[in-house]
Amino acid sequence: TFPGESETKVSSMCCGNSGGFLNCARERGTLSICNKLCYAVGGAPYQITGCALGFFLQIYLLDVAQLDPFYASIILFVGRAWDAVTDPTVGFLVSRSPWTRFGRMLPWIILSTPLAVVCYFLIWYVPPFEDGKVIWYLVFYCLFQTLQTCFHVPYSSLTMFITSDQKERDSATAYRMTIEVLGTVIGTAIQGQIVGMANAPCVPVLNGVPAELGGNASSVLLSQPESNSSIPGISLDDTKNAYMIASGIICGIYILCAIVLFFGVREKKESCRPRSEPMSFFQGMKLVMGHGPYAKLVMGFLFTSLAFMLLEGNFALFCSSTLGFRDDFQNILLVIMLSATLAIPFWQWFLTRFGKKSAVYFGTSVRPAAERSSEPKAPLAGGSMLPDVVDDFQVANPDSVGHEAIFYSFYVFFTKFASGVSLGVSTLSLDFAGYITRGCSQPAEVDLTLRLLVSAAPIALILVGLLIFRSYPIDEERRQGNRKLLQELRDQEAESESDSTELANMA
Repeated sequence: TFPGESETKVSSMCCGNSGGFLNCARERGTLSICNKLCYAVGGAPYQITGCALGFFLQIYLLDVAQLDPFYASIILFVGRAWDAVTDPTVGFLVSRSPWTRFGRMLPWIILSTPLAVVCYFLIWYVPPFEDGKVIWYLVFYCLFQTLQTCFHVPYSSLTMFITSDQKERDSATAYRMTIEVLGTVIGTAIQGQIVGMANAPCVPVLNGVPAELGGNASSVLLSQPESNSSIPGISLDDTKNAYMIASGIICGIYILCAIVLFFGVREKKESCRPRSEPMSFFQGMKLVMGHGPYAKLVMGFLFTSLAFMLLEGNFALFCSSTLGFRDDFQNILLVIMLSATLAIPFWQWFLTRFGKKSAVYFGTSVRPAAERSSEPKAPLAGGSMLPDVVDDFQVANPDSVGHEAIFYSFYVFFTKFASGVSLGVSTLSLDFAGYITRGCSQPAEVDLTLRLLVSAAPIALILVGLLIFRSYPIDEERRQGNRKLLQELRDQEAESESDSTELANMA
């Protein structure tokens, strides 16, 4: 069960009207199961594409697109660092967007989806030319990040607009985080299993040098890989086609989820109070970063996200190169993600029993030992902590409202920036260590680098994040107090509006 779940008969789960095929009844801020499911489905595209890119993009650029590790590091870093502009900017633009008949967040989501799936598909396409290949991947990777931001920032902010009831928000967030964890499993299964059936052939290596080449070829890009296949019957063209098939399936799921979200969820204009006067971008940044609990939450997740992204981005290479599981690493990833899904009930119970702060702190503490098998704890608790920070801000600044998208956009920015830094630095480190493109074995320096990237470095970063989380001030007592104060404020505003209506009718 999920927190805040209302006891509702199955017959009243969904009810249609002329507004949409999945419009569900809502009374007094209560969300039906149908509403929560439709809202939760919207979180799947970000996790599916993020999981596929996080686990497979690095090894794809190195071994399939055959880019030099230096250029691959530039693509991975710049693509994520581009969010330094797009995430806060989109959050700022969303916060100033006018209300439409479909709401304020949903138009951003549905309009960005078609272009996003096109760019995502082209990321996994190897162009038939060499000179502009780096520019190709850089452009479409940056475009996809921008368009996905136009989807994810409004979607993250949507939590504040589907209901004004904090208990219902927590319940909807629990549904969302559950679907997102399932999305990571789906992304790993689709990308990993399809690509695994046509794994890129490797080149035998003797004394740190590809066997077919007589010199130091650690930085040489092989132009005719099909003739060097270590797996009979499978060519590099087969691997390229497998990546395109996987990306096509993921694009279809992306579109389907966006449609379900658009028709199954309605923004409630009355869910938030009237917005204050619009402010400039830098005023908005100063406003949200000046709120102590938000700054500590974001900085804590910055370091822990950097640690997790280091592990995620290098795990495939670690399994295939260091551990020697080149043909089975996708199965290892799938088993780990399935174990994460099975851990959801425990972490959900822990969250409701001990609170969000304790769940994040304890869950992150055991993460270095459990690696990705403890994946659900951070989303379940961490994602639901953002509405608490927004509520705390509204209590401290009752006259400053309507800036929810800015809070969420900076949170998304720091998460993606951490991913860019981790992938860029780790890929550049592999270049310095002498990574051999498509080599069946790697130099000892590469093996040592990969071990550090998936063990020592993440543990150090997690420890820093834990120190920051210790000072996070919003515990369960303060959260409940904020919830009570905001509800009293809403009741007062409702009474004031009712009195104004009565006076107008009398006049």
